[in-house]
Amino acid sequence: MKYNTARIEIQVPLSEEGYVFDVGSLYDRFLTLTDKRKARGKRYELAVVLILVVLAKLAGEDRPTGIAEWARHRQGVLTPLLGLARAGLSHNTYRRLLRDVVEVAELQTVIHQCLGELPGVGQSVLIALDGKTLRGSLKTGRTRGVHLLAAYLPHEGIVLFQLAVGGKENEISVAPQVLKALDLHGKIVRGDAMLTQRELSTQIVEGGGKYLWLVKDNQPETLKAIETLFQPMSPLPGTSLPANDFRTAKTTNKGHGRLEQRSLTASSLLKDYLPWPYVEQVFRLERHRITLATGEVEHEVVYGLTALTAQEAGPERLLALMRDYWGIENGLHYRRDVTLHEDATRLLAPRLAEAMALLNNLVIGLILHPGWKNLAQARRYFAGCLTDALTLVLRAPA
Repeated sequence: MKYNTARIEIQVPLSEEGYVFDVGSLYDRFLTLTDKRKARGKRYELAVVLILVVLAKLAGEDRPTGIAEWARHRQGVLTPLLGLARAGLSHNTYRRLLRDVVEVAELQTVIHQCLGELPGVGQSVLIALDGKTLRGSLKTGRTRGVHLLAAYLPHEGIVLFQLAVGGKENEISVAPQVLKALDLHGKIVRGDAMLTQRELSTQIVEGGGKYLWLVKDNQPETLKAIETLFQPMSPLPGTSLPANDFRTAKTTNKGHGRLEQRSLTASSLLKDYLPWPYVEQVFRLERHRITLATGEVEHEVVYGLTALTAQEAGPERLLALMRDYWGIENGLHYRRDVTLHEDATRLLAPRLAEAMALLNNLVIGLILHPGWKNLAQARRYFAGCLTDALTLVLRAPA
């Protein structure tokens, strides 16, 4: 790790006019956001407020109340650094500014630019598309809250883009907008079975990428064709079985009290027959899990298709890509829910909830990019090393 854990004093240089920040830094980008407030009575610039939220989140505070208290307790240190007014902001002011002043679309663009320009970001090829409902946005007695669809790099911990949708069933209509915001050249897009759509497949390939989908009941004819291909066949008397090109890879993993065996068989036989745009291979994925403590057995068989050729991705690579996709659960959803307390934070206003989720994505990316693996550990570090937290937000990526 590159940080000096013994240094806790503030070492950010000051000019006669106040704090110093780099062009291209997070703070510099926040300055481009539209501030709809009138100048009269405005004590803090919007960029400063957002920097305070990010600093507090880096240090372990997630709820507006905790963010306000964190900033107030560090007023003496932060005032000369960020040009703060002497009076601190209340938690309701943070809520109001994020709800009523911040333009979510602008904030999304700024965060997308900031994370996208970090050194080395985007070198991995797998983009995971997945949705998440913000449970903290659910009103009493309601079953629908803010639902977000994110494009995520599992190997890097970076959310490339995220948009709100009306509900999980609407991910299909929003996914093209998310992908349109990305450079898909050389990328492999993977989503759950709901996103297995012909139009989306065409958009990805014609945008320079490849898709990797599971096929379930929402595409019944395609599913039936793939299932039929992999069904065992018995030769007629006096005949032999037709030749096939089946290729199989297997893995065995033990962890979290379970033994899991996976087997993937791929074939290119349907590429010229299956009415699916740009399809090159189909596959059968079998999962067999045993819970070691109880002996409980789970068995599952799923089917899929991809625009990756057999030369680009044999069964071993397809198996690895399918497994890597689930990094969005542990790498993004779990971190936001458990470490950043996203679902436990009551944010009933949709704009407020969406803005805070975008800032959570930003904080995760800023922390993981330098090499941290444990988000909670990193936040404890930044709580004691404000210098390094300030460096993240006031310095341009090197």
